Amino acid sequence: MVVVRLSRGGSTKKPFYHMVAADKHYPRDGRYIEKIGYFNPLAKGKAPRLHLIRERVTYWQSVGAELSARVVSLVKEWDKTVTTQTN
Repeated sequence: MVVVRLSRGGSTKKPFYHMVAADKHYPRDGRYIEKIGYFNPLAKGKAPRLHLIRERVTYWQSVGAELSARVVSLVKEWDKTVTTQTN
């Protein structure tokens, strides 16, 4: 089973997360199938806090991948920011 989840990177006390599609049995920060975005919770200034390729998230959902709880909230946040930028 495939799951879309966050994979932690960055250094100690400076987290950076990649949003990845991975097999459910792979380790959190280990092997993955595809990288589909990133999340930087400590972004400051004009640095982007969140970026994702929405088409790939939709594709993985269509083939039966589960989204983790945090990824669901980040996708909702992304959709909200994209909608407000286009209006």
